[in-house]
Amino acid sequence: MTLEVEPPEPPELEYVDPNEYEDATISADGADIDYRREELQEFLEEGAWEEAFEAWLVDTDLEERAYEIARDLDLFAGFDFFWDDFADRVGYHAPGIPEDWQAREYHPDLDTWGTVSSINAELTEFGQIVSEILKDEYIDWEAEYEPPEDLPDFD
Repeated sequence: MTLEVEPPEPPELEYVDPNEYEDATISADGADIDYRREELQEFLEEGAWEEAFEAWLVDTDLEERAYEIARDLDLFAGFDFFWDDFADRVGYHAPGIPEDWQAREYHPDLDTWGTVSSINAELTEFGQIVSEILKDEYIDWEAEYEPPEDLPDFD
C-alpha cells in the first residue's frame, strides 16, 4: 500500500560541520571546506526534494500514523545535506527519534520501539534517495579533491 500524503517543505540547510554527526565522517585536512549548502538548498527547492519524496513514497513501508508522528515532530526539517568533495557525493544526516523517547514522553502517539525503528529507518532511506537524486540529476560540478600521488597502488 502506497502512503498517500503531501510532501513536507524542504529543510533549511545551515552550516554544521558534518564531522559533528555520529553518522557522518568527512575526510578533511582542517582547511575551510565548501559544503555547497546554498546550491543544494536551491536544488531542493527547485524540485529535488519533491522528486525524492515521490520516489520514496512508492517503496516506503511507513504507515500513515507513523508518518504523521514524524511530521508532528517536524523531523523532515531536521535533514542536512552537504557536498562531500572527498567522496564525490552528497552526504546527508537524517534526523531520528532518540533512544530515550519513552523517558522524554517524546510524542503521545509514539508507543512502540517498532514504530520508532520504522520512522528512523525510513527517514534514513529518504535521505539516501534525496542524496542520490541531487547527485544524479542536479549536480553538474565535479569533485575538486586530488588524492596524493604517494598513495599505494592496490591493483
